[in-house]
Parts: sequence; C-alpha cells; structure tokens
Amino acid sequence: MNVVTKTITMGDGRTITIETGKLAKQADGAVMVTLGKTMLLATVCSAKDAVPGTDFMPLTVEYKEKFASNGRFPGGFTRREGKASDYEILIARLIDRALRPLFPSDYHAETFVNVTLYSADGVDMPESIAGLAASAALAVSDIPFEGPISEVRVARVNGQFVINPTFEQCENADIELVVAATLDNIMMVEGEMKEVSEAEMLDAIKAAHEAIKPQCQAQLELMEAVGKTQKRVYCHEENDEDLRKAVHDACYAKAYAQATSCDTDKHHREEMFTSIREEFKAQFTEEELETKAALIDRYYHDVEKEAMRRAILDEGKRLDGRKTTEIRPIWSEVGYLPGPHGSSIFTRGETQSLCTVTLGTKKDEKMVDEALVQGDERFLLHYNFPPFATGEAKAQRGVGRREIGHGNLACRALKTMIPADYPYVVRVVSDILESNGSSSMATVCAGTLALMDAGVQIKAPVSGIAMGLISENKGTNYAILSDILGDEDHLGDMDFKTTGTEKGLTACQMDIKVDGLSYEILENALAQAHEGRMHILGKIKETIAEPRADLKPHAPRIVVMMIPKELIGAVIGPGGKIIQDIQEKSGATISIEEIDNQGRVEIAATNKESLDAAIARVKSIVVVPEVGETYDATVKSIMPYGAFVEFMPGKEGLLHISEIAWRRFETIEETGLKEGDTITVKLLDIDQKTGKFKLSHKALLPRPERNQPKEEA
Repeated sequence: MNVVTKTITMGDGRTITIETGKLAKQADGAVMVTLGKTMLLATVCSAKDAVPGTDFMPLTVEYKEKFASNGRFPGGFTRREGKASDYEILIARLIDRALRPLFPSDYHAETFVNVTLYSADGVDMPESIAGLAASAALAVSDIPFEGPISEVRVARVNGQFVINPTFEQCENADIELVVAATLDNIMMVEGEMKEVSEAEMLDAIKAAHEAIKPQCQAQLELMEAVGKTQKRVYCHEENDEDLRKAVHDACYAKAYAQATSCDTDKHHREEMFTSIREEFKAQFTEEELETKAALIDRYYHDVEKEAMRRAILDEGKRLDGRKTTEIRPIWSEVGYLPGPHGSSIFTRGETQSLCTVTLGTKKDEKMVDEALVQGDERFLLHYNFPPFATGEAKAQRGVGRREIGHGNLACRALKTMIPADYPYVVRVVSDILESNGSSSMATVCAGTLALMDAGVQIKAPVSGIAMGLISENKGTNYAILSDILGDEDHLGDMDFKTTGTEKGLTACQMDIKVDGLSYEILENALAQAHEGRMHILGKIKETIAEPRADLKPHAPRIVVMMIPKELIGAVIGPGGKIIQDIQEKSGATISIEEIDNQGRVEIAATNKESLDAAIARVKSIVVVPEVGETYDATVKSIMPYGAFVEFMPGKEGLLHISEIAWRRFETIEETGLKEGDTITVKLLDIDQKTGKFKLSHKALLPRPERNQPKEEA
C-alpha cells in the first residue's frame, strides 16, 4: 500500500492533511482530507468514453454528511440518511461551479465527484475544505483537468480576516464568503455580508486567494508524488474543419448583423438567429444532415457567440440595443394579491417575479436537523422557476438544484434585514413568471417590495443586479455589462450578482470563466454594479418607500412576553390544562419556550380582542405579587381559623381570622364571610422558604383608639 500524504499549514497554525493511496483505490482518484477532527473523503470516477452525441461536460457533484460523523442518529422512521438536504445541495453546487470551467472544452465523458463527511466535532466547518478535497481527488487521477483549485471560507471577525473559520466565529462575522481559485485566478465567489462596501469585499477575496495558493501548490506536489502529471488520452469530438470554415464563412456576417440589429424581443431574436443556421442547413440533403447536423449546430453556436461578443467589444452594441451601463425598463406593484399577507410584482425587461409574504408563529418555524447543525429557521425564501417562464412546453416537476441555489442567494440578500427580535416567522415565495436575465435578482427586488407591503419592518430595502463581462487578450480589452440578458450570461466571461442596501452589500455570487482577470477589472465591475443597484433601488422606492405602518387586517397579531423561568409551569398548568383553557376561551395561539434562562411566551391571534384576552390571562398568571400592595380578593373556602382567598389569578393566601378586623372573633362565622364574597386585602409579607402569602384586611381599616369601647359583635 503506497500511501502519500501532504500537509498544509494555515496562517493560524492549524494544519490540513491530504492523504491518498489508503482508501477507495478502485476510484480514478480518492483522497482523505483532514482538518482537526474533520475528515472528508473525496472520490472521482470518469467514464473512458463519451456518450455519442454529447457536446457538453456531464459533471455530477454530490456532497454528503454522515450523521455518524458527529455521533448522531438520523431522524425519520428509517433512521438512515436519505436524499440530499438543501444544505448539501448548496455545497455541491459550490464545488461544481469551481470545477466545471476547468475541464477541457472537448472532454465529454460522464464524471462523478463525491465528497463525504466521515468525521466532525462541530467546531470546524467541513464544507470549507470540500472544494480542496474534490480538486485533490482529480489531481491524483488521470482525468484531464486544468486545475488544481481550492476553496476556502473567509470571514471577517472583529475587523480581522479568518480563513476557514469555526462555526462560532462565523456567528460573529460581518463578511462571510466562499472563494474558489487556481494558483493564478479567482474562479468563484459566493457569500453574504452585513452592509459592507465593495472595497471591503475585494479585500476579503484577496485574503482568501493568498490562503488558496499554498493549497494548490500542495496538490501539484501530490500529483507529482503519485505520478499523475500525465493525464489520459481521449477523443470525444469528431470535427470537420472544412465544414467549420464553411459555417463561419456563410453565417458570421449574418449573425453579426443580427447581433447589432438592436432587436428588443427575445423570442424574435432567437427565431432570427435560428433562421440563419437553418438557411445554411438547407443546402444539404437529409442523408447528409444525418451526419452533419450536430456539427453544424455546434459550429454555428461558436459563430453566434463570436458575433455577439464582437458586436459588444467593437461597436458597444448589445443584443437589445442598450448601452453597457443601461438598465432595462422596470415596473413594479405591491398589494396585487388580496389573500397573502404581502405581495408584489417586479418586472425588469423580460424578467418578472410574483412574490408573496406569509407571516406565521413559532409553530411555522422550519426545523433544521443536519449532521452538524440543529435549530430552527424563522426566515424562509422559496424560489420557483416553472418552464413557461421561458416559453418551454414541458411539465413542471419538483424543485431542482438550480432553484435551491437561486433561492438561497436571494435569502442571504434579505435575511439580515429582518430585525433580530421580530416576533413573526416570515416566508417569502418568488414565482418567476418570465425570465430573460437574472431571476434571482428579480426575486430580491420583489421580495423587498412584498416584505414592505406586508408591514414587515425591515431595516432597509434591498436591490440586486446581475452583471456580465466580455473580454479578450487577458482583459486588455473588455466591456462590463449591467443587467445582463440570458444570452449575455451564457456567452460572457464572467457573471456576478450583488445585492445590498444604500449602506452596502448584503450578498454576492460570482462565476469567472476566463484566466487572468485582474482585481482592477473586478473593482470596476463592482463600481458599475453599485450604480445599477442604486438605480434599481430608486425604482423600488418609487413604488413603496418604506414598510407599511401596520400589518394587513387578516395577518396574525403576535405579542411576545418574557416571563421568569419558574413561572413557565404556571402558565402551562398540569398537563397543559391552563394554556389550553386560555387558547380555547380567547381563540389565540400560545407557544412557550425557555431562552436565556427566561420564558418566552408568544401569543398570536387574528383579531385584537382575542389577543388582548389571552394577554390579560397570561399577565394575571405571571404577575408577581408585591408586598404592600392592595388587592381585591375572592373568598374560595372557609376554615375555622380563617378564609382562603384568591387575590390574583392563581394566587391564593390565608386571611387569618385575626387579620379580618381590629376586634377578636371567637368563630369564623362571626365574621360573616362566605365563599364567593369579595374582600380587599393587603399583602403584608411573603415567606421566603414556603412562598406563603400573609394577607390582612384589618391593615386597611383605621385602628381604634385604646380608650374606646370594643365594637359590638
């Protein structure tokens, strides 16, 4: 067994080890990556040949966390891991987006990357080294790959950048990014921020890249140590250079003319571009097209891409005629739907989001039960992309990975704007009704509008924009595009999305598809994005400038009360008797939990009367009796030595026969008190050991003078 190990020392003294040759040796490549007690096994397998007719990179990335890694049982009836959670899908997407651009463009064999967490202690975040593990598995294989890359998480904690922070450190961070890069170039960035500047985000990216470089170098050394510097020979494309030239000669001028025609209708543009290709195909017989059609389609795609890029770089003309900094027309509306607690429509060009907001109580929280993370989520954002949004004639199925990823980006953009003490659980749903350009950024804008329409007192409105880049000669000639179209996203060298308020950024997502992109270009792109984002924010404020002062009439009303921990049981009652009685009689919903050694009581109702009735009942139970205060008490029972009276709901005490009046009674009957009578009492004392209350009625009566005759019975 030939085991090879490489160790990387991080800036804070922690070490990452990459080990290969011990596990999963039948895979094309396999490594175990260890950080502290966190261990990830990454494997990669790639078919020797491509499926005939495949003209793309069929890459599948899976990330899985074993519950046993942290000594836990999975939930559910089967008590075993099931389908990937949203969190696992999001991590898999981060790895995929970093790897995919670095496979050779003509490599089309099915390739599977699996990264599995086998050990963890809940301190280090395993996904921080997942990208490194995946790349290292490729490095020790013979699969063609233009890496290596690595991914790190960078957080700013107390003004200092921390690489691969712990869970605890991330909770206190105002910048948290996942950055993927090669030795020389940034490949992917995604993360969230608390209203920071573009310059601060760039500083975080630079800090991450410096940490990535030694991780890439270690993989190069590992590759050499295992003898995998030479990769497999393959042939996944059969080309006809004469046909390629014929397609270019016949179609380029026409495609360029269409690219510069300033056609504003997406479907008409597609039809015109398609007609150029079909016109070229018309010269061939059906028999000839059986072998040439796929090649013509591929070569024409390259022609179309070149024409669009040259139109932008040479003439500054975009497909729809806009300037590079110009934002498409925007219109928006709030309160469109009467049923939800908040709603909006946001339309930018040919991209449209219909958004709803639902306000709920604690019982509506989403339970999180991951291998390493447990808890509840109080802000949810769901994104749906039906096929009709792009005019596709196909059935709508379940939620896909793309929808989960886009929804997560919009969620990150908005969640920090919800006040920390906001009592409602909030669910935002964005349904994309049209799409040509970033629908995730339309979701951010529509979500902001819907939240304000619902009366959610967000800290500030948030807008988002999708940007693009067309460049050549390693960035010496480039054009930055604001508010990109779908085609510009597909044909460009970089697409990135930023969201934020007037104060600063809240989230970002960046994918770079070209080598040698300088930080100067990134800085210019972020500055142009800021201008576009402020323009869109202005349009949002024209529709609704700030959150509505009150909730919609049919929205639930919630009041949160903090009570002493020891009174939680008094509100619940034996077997839940008291809390059930309050809910039944008031019509409100009540939930109680212990937080920070206190009881958090959440009372929700659909009308003010129910809410007030429940609040009054709870207050009457939890209010603490005060020595020296006077109370109206009800006689509950008569004893020979006095009367037990209820002076507050749930609070009873003995009114001793000697404390009823300033005269002596021989029997309780002489007092005239009966069950159900009311009598005013004063709380004289509370026994610290027993908690018993000492009550008096005579203390409220004038004391008779000593020389006066005793009062007749």
